[in-house]
Amino acid sequence: MSLARRAVAGDAEEVLRLRQVMIDSVFAVGSSTDWHAESLPTVRARLADAEGDFAAFVVDHPDRPGALAALVAGTVEYRIGRADNPHGCVGYVFSVATDPDARRRGYARACMETLLDWFRERGTAQVDLNASAEAEPLYASMGFVRKPDPSMRLTF
Repeated sequence: MSLARRAVAGDAEEVLRLRQVMIDSVFAVGSSTDWHAESLPTVRARLADAEGDFAAFVVDHPDRPGALAALVAGTVEYRIGRADNPHGCVGYVFSVATDPDARRRGYARACMETLLDWFRERGTAQVDLNASAEAEPLYASMGFVRKPDPSMRLTF
């Protein structure tokens, strides 16, 4: 049995807290948490939708009741098919975070494995993610490989 469980609406505040841990570790500069209050209702609603295209998997913190030790979130998206993915089902992983005092215990791996099972159950043919240098060995051990990235972004 996995340590990881699917996050529920009641986990929303802790999900946002761990997302902030991830943001702060990637950008190495503490950022504002002012956006959490505005995001909270949306996160609660998405976590409550067990049949939707979004899921988060978590591990409860062993030393702090009510707190989470690790988080992994993902979505399933439809893109028009192609030869190696005729149904166009693509998974995307984001917000992989472990509380600093709970690292090196296999919690992120447990969450990732559970999320990958969730993707397989939904028929995804590929799963994409962005990896920090620190996290790359974990993803590589699970079969992820670097790809050339022609991504561009427009922000409104």
